[in-house]
Amino acid sequence: MACSTMAFLAVFVAAAAGSCLPAAAAGGPLPPAGTPLSFREGYTQLFGDSNLALHGDGRRVHISLDERTGAGFASQGAYLHGLFSARIKLPADHTAGVVVAFYMSNGDVYERTHDELDFEFLGNVRGREWRVQTNVYGNGSTAAGREERYGLWFDPTEDFHRYAILWSRDRIIFYVDETPIREVVRTESMGAQFPSKPMSLYATIWDGSSWATSGGRYKVDYKYAPYVAEFADLALRGCAVGGRACEEPGGGTAAPAMSPAQRSAMEAFRAQHMTYGYCYDRLRYPAPLPECSVGPEAAAFLPSGDARAALRRRGRRHQTRGGADSAV
Repeated sequence: MACSTMAFLAVFVAAAAGSCLPAAAAGGPLPPAGTPLSFREGYTQLFGDSNLALHGDGRRVHISLDERTGAGFASQGAYLHGLFSARIKLPADHTAGVVVAFYMSNGDVYERTHDELDFEFLGNVRGREWRVQTNVYGNGSTAAGREERYGLWFDPTEDFHRYAILWSRDRIIFYVDETPIREVVRTESMGAQFPSKPMSLYATIWDGSSWATSGGRYKVDYKYAPYVAEFADLALRGCAVGGRACEEPGGGTAAPAMSPAQRSAMEAFRAQHMTYGYCYDRLRYPAPLPECSVGPEAAAFLPSGDARAALRRRGRRHQTRGGADSAV
C-alpha cells in the first residue's frame, strides 16, 4: 500500500501496517519518535543473561557490563530505511574502556558485505567526558572507516537524551536531541559503500579496553562495575522487511534536505564539538575518500584528523588537573 502524498511531510514507508511515516519537514525539527514499542513487542535479547533488565512494563531497558559479561539486544525484525531512536542515559564515574553502542547492522545476514550505521559512546577516566563516535559502513567496506568523534554540550550521565538515525535511500542523518550532527549524502562515487540493504537495530555494552580510551591506554576497571546503560522510548519507524510497502521499487522515498536552520545548527555543532574527522586524516587517507569535500575548514585539523581546538582544550585541562586527565 503506497503512502499518500502530504504537502508538508516527507514520507518514509511505515512498519508492518504500511501507513505513512513523517520525516523531518523542511525547516522542522527531528520528527517525534511516535509510540515506542515495549521490549517484548519489538526486541529480543542477544547476550548477557541477567545483565539485561526490563523496567516500567518493558518500556525501559538496562544493560550492564561486569567482570562476567556485557549485554545486548536487537530488534526482532529488519528494516529498509526509516527513523530509529532511543533516549539513553550513560554510566557515570570512571568508565574508561567501556563502550555503549546503538546501531543498525545486517552483519548476521551478510557476513562479508554487511552494512552498518553506528553511534558508539566511548567511556573515559573519572572527571572526563564521554565521547561519541559515528561511523558508516556499506557492503563490507570496513577497510575504509568513516569515523567521526565529538564531545557533547551536556553530561550524558545525568539524564536521558535522544539519539536518532534517519536513513533514506539518498542520505543518512545522525541526531542528538533535536540537533543534526552528521549528514552522509549518497554520491555516485560511494557506490555500494552507501548502506542499502535491510538492517536491524542493536544496543550493546561491552569491554573495549583495547582501543576505546586513549587507544587502549586506559582499561575497564571492574571495581567500578556494574556499568549500567539505560534505554527508554525505543522507536522503530521504518519499512519493515516483509511488509507490503517494502515490496515496492526503492523500498521507500528520499528524505528532504535539511533546512537552512538545521544545517546552521549542524555546522555550529561540528565547529565546536567535533574532535576527529576521517575526511581530514591525511595520515590514514593521503587522498581523501571520494565523498569527502575538504575546504578551508581543514586548517582546523591536524594531519591525524584530530581537531586542533580539542587538543588545546585537553592541554589546558591537563595543566590544570594533571595526571589522568590527559585521557581523550
